Amino acid sequence: MKSKAEYQNLAPHLRRAIDEMVALTLADRASDDGHPLRARVISEMVATALQLANDRLTMGELRLIRQSLREMRATFTMFERFRSLRKVAIFGSARTPRDHPDYTAALDFSRALAARGWMAITGAGPGIMQAGNEGPTPDHSFGLSIRLPFEDSPNPVIRDDPKLLKFRYYFTRKLAFMGNADAVAAFPGGYGTQDELFEALTLVQCGRSLVVPIVLVEGEGGNYWDRWRSFVNECMERTHWISSEDTDLFTRATSAAEAVEIISTFYLRYRSSRYVDDLLVLRLDAPLSPLQLQDLAQEFSPLIESGTMHQGDSLAGDDAPEGTPRIWFHHNRRLFGLIRRLIDRINSLPHAAA
Repeated sequence: MKSKAEYQNLAPHLRRAIDEMVALTLADRASDDGHPLRARVISEMVATALQLANDRLTMGELRLIRQSLREMRATFTMFERFRSLRKVAIFGSARTPRDHPDYTAALDFSRALAARGWMAITGAGPGIMQAGNEGPTPDHSFGLSIRLPFEDSPNPVIRDDPKLLKFRYYFTRKLAFMGNADAVAAFPGGYGTQDELFEALTLVQCGRSLVVPIVLVEGEGGNYWDRWRSFVNECMERTHWISSEDTDLFTRATSAAEAVEIISTFYLRYRSSRYVDDLLVLRLDAPLSPLQLQDLAQEFSPLIESGTMHQGDSLAGDDAPEGTPRIWFHHNRRLFGLIRRLIDRINSLPHAAA
């Protein structure tokens, strides 16, 4: 049931009480963006919580809902302060020793990306996660710790930093990772690393997360990702469990330096994207020439549900600042690997003459 329906199903005196409480709470805010839907959305959330009193849920289920809400609120509140900065999620084994080439690669990668203004998000544990915090220093990194019976202490780099969050549930932690990552860097690891990597790939493949660069990195002399790529090729691509364009969702980097360039280049001209109804809007640094736009529309026609690609510096419903160059088209909500190719092509095009 939708929260709006749950709100409507409450007795009128309860709805009035909720609306009054929410209005008073918003009136006490030091500053408010004044969005007209804010009060209604919060009222509907309160209504959903009150409906739990009538449900036959166990105490364990109620505590799960309560803790999940707390963890999501803490996540959104913390990351909101750093919304303007790009962030890379770094995945990898907690068992990687400091003298391992993978640790060195993670250290070099995160340090070099931080030098370009990026922040790192890690799981706050030892191994690759510690390297991912150590490279950019705590000032430029986050730690998303998970309570485990055998690994409950954050690494010493991020342990005392206010940007350390502790999670009870994996699903809220994954939301924190993918909801804030502008890129993903995966280093060799075990079940947890593969779970995080495939989660990122699945969300992008299904259009549940924006297309971001997903880079596979390891230390000098390693062949972990070559063997992983063989598995994907033999057991998924050749058997048609994934489509050919799905392999464009990730890139194998040959070094930490190359991984930094892959991620940086992804945002060379392309800036961000969002959907406005059924329109996919790509925001750019500079406009395309009419011929470039025409060529892109022809080359990537399988992405277009109807019509063609359009370009302009404003679009009703898009919240990017007025004057931002952007292209848009009716996307069929499929073939997200092709979206990655489209972004790569846009970044490779020369700027149009003034």
